[in-house]
Amino acid sequence: MNFLSCPWIWMYLGAILMLLELLAPGFVIFFFGLSASTVGICRFAFGEAFDLTWQLAAFSLFSIVYLVFLRRWMKKVFYGAVETSRADFQNENIGRQGKVTVAVNPPLAGRVLVGDAEWNAVSEAPLAVGADVRVVAQDNLTMKVAAL
Repeated sequence: MNFLSCPWIWMYLGAILMLLELLAPGFVIFFFGLSASTVGICRFAFGEAFDLTWQLAAFSLFSIVYLVFLRRWMKKVFYGAVETSRADFQNENIGRQGKVTVAVNPPLAGRVLVGDAEWNAVSEAPLAVGADVRVVAQDNLTMKVAAL
């Protein structure tokens, strides 16, 4: 008797591959496990007529079919739908007021406290510690500020 001819081997292989999906990102290995389990079920159903050649062909076919048609749907089920946000993070602080915590002496940057976060800050004019400022632009993590 050939090793892969035993339907239980296919079932165990399928279960192991599906469990390995927990350790690997991408949600791909699961479908190979599902294919192996399907071949095991087919081997139970068709018996000796479903020989090793048919088993390997079916495993390949089921793997491709499951990956192409089920992966997108199953990924949504397990990962959920991605919700897009319209927030403009680059400009969300423009117009907010803050206080200088480290003096800004152009062209050197200082630090300002805007809300409850401290940011790097640049300005066209020197600003002393404690000065009240308004954010006029934002470039990543650096705020361009002006005195109030």
